[in-house]
Amino acid sequence: MAPRTRELLISAAAELLDAGGRESVTLREVGHRAGVSHNAPYKHFANKEALLASVAARELTRLGEALAALWQRDLPAEAVLRAALREYVGWALAYPARFRLVFGAWGPDVEALAIAAESSRETLLGIVESAQRAGALPAGDTERVTALLQAVVHGAVDLALIGHLAVGGKGNADPEGLVDDLLGYLRASAAIVASA
Repeated sequence: MAPRTRELLISAAAELLDAGGRESVTLREVGHRAGVSHNAPYKHFANKEALLASVAARELTRLGEALAALWQRDLPAEAVLRAALREYVGWALAYPARFRLVFGAWGPDVEALAIAAESSRETLLGIVESAQRAGALPAGDTERVTALLQAVVHGAVDLALIGHLAVGGKGNADPEGLVDDLLGYLRASAAIVASA
């Protein structure tokens, strides 16, 4: 029963996070929403930060699993990359509070989050490396190319979430469109280098 209760608490915390941000998550309210005693969360989490770290780890694990599932599909490397980045953007826009939580400041002592981060990072690096080998991205340092892609994804999502990026409005673009633009520029760059 304990693992099930823990998952119920993590889900309740994620719902509260979605509804009102980090400040709305209290262990007492999480217990209430999960349908357990107000003391039950303390049996599973030392404090609110430990609970939020578990929410972040679960979200990052799920994102990593979604990216890995795309990577396993029988698609060209460029299509996998595009789908993976769109999945990343779609998740961030659908769950902005979770996105901010996952990619917010965390100390080095959050082991479950560190494990989830490393796993999802390795998956994304593999997707990028496959796209590089296929000529859809420039050759070179895979970590730097991945960092560039993540920087554009995060920047575009952040701009969209605060209202500074919208089709027909500020920036005349959406995050998915900017990701597509960047992939097009990078593919063209890779083709120029390959033909030189």
